[in-house]
Amino acid sequence: MIRWRRGTVVSLGREWPGALELDVTVEGQTLRALAHPKLVGRPEPGDAVLLNVTAVELGLGTGGYALVVAFPDRLPPDRPGPGHLVKARYTPMQTVVLGADEQDAASHDQLADAGPLPAPGMPVVVADLHSSLPAIVAGVLTDRPATRIAYVMTDGGALPLWFSRTIAALAGTLCGTVTVGQAFGGDLEAVTLHSGLLAAARVLVADVTVVTQGPGNLGTGTPWGFSGVAAGDAVNAAAAVGARPVAALRMSSVDPRPRHRGVSHHSTTAYGRVALTVADLVVPSSYADLVDVTAFARHNVVTVDDDGLLDALRASPAELSTMGRGLDDDPVAFIAAAAAGRHAASLL
Repeated sequence: MIRWRRGTVVSLGREWPGALELDVTVEGQTLRALAHPKLVGRPEPGDAVLLNVTAVELGLGTGGYALVVAFPDRLPPDRPGPGHLVKARYTPMQTVVLGADEQDAASHDQLADAGPLPAPGMPVVVADLHSSLPAIVAGVLTDRPATRIAYVMTDGGALPLWFSRTIAALAGTLCGTVTVGQAFGGDLEAVTLHSGLLAAARVLVADVTVVTQGPGNLGTGTPWGFSGVAAGDAVNAAAAVGARPVAALRMSSVDPRPRHRGVSHHSTTAYGRVALTVADLVVPSSYADLVDVTAFARHNVVTVDDDGLLDALRASPAELSTMGRGLDDDPVAFIAAAAAGRHAASLL
């Protein structure tokens, strides 16, 4: 369960919207910790701090932080405000937000109509990993640089959107963000993925929306035991609200795990077995030989010319990294995502 530690703040480090790194001494050892000031307040050197060090003790890859639970000697003031949606529900860090779809929100009337989006439907690009997001954005903007792109973050990975340095790097590139389910911290909050997609279309007025889980991916090496299986559910949700689902493949040419080389089993399961409606499943032209299209018989398989996408990816304002590998290490991982973005742009 949770592994608790007490420590003392030594210094403050990097900061991006909603997140702050700090060095903390714990029993003579210095740990890198992360605070979300909107939840716990802003630390100062010398503050006592209560930490959750579970991720550090287990050697988990994403972030690798001790997480700040509280600065017990200097608690932040209460911040009453609008909203009745409780996220991270019934955990010690549950937080209340104003949902775009709740009655007190100015956007409530825009979402109260349960009807679908007007045809032909906003393209919704679905991907397994958060690391696909900047590549998809680069692909969309390659051919249509004025496209309004929204990001909807599901709760399969990190719950606070603030954890993502990718989102900070894409500030000014995205027209807005929506956090759904138990995830929180977006420009808009929504109860479900369905209402989050409608909020992206009707409130943020997005031309294209990207759906991925937050940073961090849970996998067990079993056919069904991975958080990315929800990509198939996202395809279904997009179709249910009248959007046009576009499936981005998870691909790799160098992953040491055979189940993730070529097309990952995450994609064949999520799109080939979980998604029950038709999506445009995008295959990058340079890597078409790696894709067994028979695994996606339900879908409209589209081969997309990936010429020029490598240059677009190199120009991304966000760092490109997946499973510790960069663009030069595993280009297909990012080109596959960018090709899905390019296809979505072509549907506008």
